[in-house]
Amino acid sequence: MNALSDPTKRRWLAWGALATVFLLVNLHRLSTAVISEELTVDFETTAAQLGTLHASFFLIYAAIQIPTGVLADRVGPRYVGSIGGVVLSLGAVGFALSGSYLTAFAARALIGLGSGVIFVSILRFCANWYRPDEFATMAGLTGSIAGLGAILATTPLAVTVGQFGWRATILSLGGVGIVAAGAVFVLARQSPSAAGLEPIEDVPEQPEITLAELGGHLRTLARDLDQWLLSIVFFAGNGAMLTLVGMWGVPYIVVVYELDVTTASYFTLLASVGVLLGPTTIGWFSDRIEQRLVPMAAGTGLFAVALTAIPVFGRPPLAVVAVSYLACGFLFGAAMLSLSVVKERYPAGASGVATATVNTAGFVGGTVLPAAMGVALDAYQTGETVEGTVAYTEFGYRIAFGILAATVLVGFCCACWLLVRDR
Repeated sequence: MNALSDPTKRRWLAWGALATVFLLVNLHRLSTAVISEELTVDFETTAAQLGTLHASFFLIYAAIQIPTGVLADRVGPRYVGSIGGVVLSLGAVGFALSGSYLTAFAARALIGLGSGVIFVSILRFCANWYRPDEFATMAGLTGSIAGLGAILATTPLAVTVGQFGWRATILSLGGVGIVAAGAVFVLARQSPSAAGLEPIEDVPEQPEITLAELGGHLRTLARDLDQWLLSIVFFAGNGAMLTLVGMWGVPYIVVVYELDVTTASYFTLLASVGVLLGPTTIGWFSDRIEQRLVPMAAGTGLFAVALTAIPVFGRPPLAVVAVSYLACGFLFGAAMLSLSVVKERYPAGASGVATATVNTAGFVGGTVLPAAMGVALDAYQTGETVEGTVAYTEFGYRIAFGILAATVLVGFCCACWLLVRDR
């Protein structure tokens, strides 16, 4: 029996193809930080225009999560995942070839449109091909791909851009994406039976679901207090990580500690290493002890504690900042358990739309929290720049990171509320 005809091997090949596309999603998502100077020169953008160009990805990404869940439940991960891979890759090609800010903005939005369907498609695939006691591990392993993408989007991407230029680099990523999307189409199927294979032991067969049933699940989700609490947990956890790694983690160190941007980026690299390790480890632990809410609550609480080092001390020793960033990345895995919890509380046929609903909240957090911190920091500008970064006062950063820590603390309270309700 070869790898294609053995369902337990076939699922890893299909997951690997989907994960490759998701790796590209995370490279594109964070690439603007590395190529910001090139974009500013080529498109003659202001800082506000550059920020809007970066945010266009997240706005589209968040908006399509629930429709993606509906499609994943109805059509399956093969078609949704492969078409998403093609769309984001065509967006990358358009971005690399764009000659104006408007075409670059449209291409970046197209990247976000294609990228937005991938994570939910992978979760739907895992629900169809893995046992329930493996799901949190697989969701965590998929989340770790985001950490690997974040690592590759730092120094490796910067070196490649320096060697070949940003347009050739993004164009090459588009080509890789087309190949990976083709692999998804060839390898992924709705279930082992849909691939003509024997069922996998203890993996429930996924039932067909009608549009009327999906509508009913959406109405139930909208009225479900547990769903709202889980969404707040993921809003806080995912929003905090995207804000720390993608926006304010580096400027804080550059301004407060007067380090160069390259050195400061090593600290956010530590956070990305944490994301690489934490979701898989915490997901595996959750599967082994057959508990979701306890590790979710405990990990989210520790996440909030790790973030408080900056608002409490303002300028703690750099070693403390390093440990804090690493811990935040690792403990993000606890917030990811919210996706496993909501998946298990809804029928198998609705797992896509249920996880998509909570995932939407996470990317709303990634849009709202950076802006909220920016508003707080604007009140404490010094009128100077450090290493090209607008300088804010140390107290301003304490207020801004206090907002981040308070948000994760609210997520911890929601996790505890869920724990009490469950008992």
